[in-house]
Formats: sequence, structure tokens, C-alpha cells
Amino acid sequence: MLRAVVVCLLMAMPAVADVFTFETPSGNVDCSVGMEADGADIICVIHDRHGPPALPRPAGCNAAWGHVFMMRDRGPVQMACRDPGPNVQFFEQAPYGVTGEFGGFTCHSSQQGLECRNQDGRGFFLSRAVQRVF
Repeated sequence: MLRAVVVCLLMAMPAVADVFTFETPSGNVDCSVGMEADGADIICVIHDRHGPPALPRPAGCNAAWGHVFMMRDRGPVQMACRDPGPNVQFFEQAPYGVTGEFGGFTCHSSQQGLECRNQDGRGFFLSRAVQRVF
């Protein structure tokens, strides 16, 4: 009986994809690659930001805006209307000058900020002073 319950529970659990996380040396930007639950393959959060948001706030967005950037390996960048959450700084660090390739993404960490692009050449640039979507 117990074995049947365990088997049923395991069959009901969603498959967990490989997830890779990293943050910039400042700890101000953290990213998760492989987080398909949000409809994106990469999600990056900038915790402390200044200046105007990269995209206009959508109507009906009453939560924090301008902190959460998401995209798939193809297609446009999306931003989420939600609080960035706590900055816990426990991710793998991507030192300045390092370029990482994750499936359909390339991200480059520099002292100027973090830039990530997908296979279509679309992406985002994140720093405290500037957040840009292209």
C-alpha cells in the first residue's frame, strides 16, 4: 500500500529541468536559466535599479515594475509585474569579463552591467543606472 502511494506521488510530480543560477559580482543581478514555470527559459532580477524602467509599466500593474526580465531562446524579452524578492546572494558568481552560453542564450558580465541575448539577437542589458531591452 505504501509503495503504491509513493509511486502515485512520484508520477504526479512535475519533471524538474536542470536549472543553472548565477549572479553578478556586485550581487545586484541574479539569473536563473531553465525556469520554465514562468514561461521563460531565463529570468534575471535586478534588485537595486535607478532611472526609468526599460519598458513602460503596463496598465493594471500595481506591483513593482522594472526589476524582472524574462525570455526564451527565441522571441522578445518580457518583463514581469512583481516584486523582485529578497537579494540573498547565494548564486554562482559570474565574474566580470566572463561570457556564458546556456542553451539558446549568451550572457556577458562586465563592470558596466550584464547583457544577455537569445538566438534572435534579442535581449537585455542590466545595470543600476540603465536597464535596456533590445
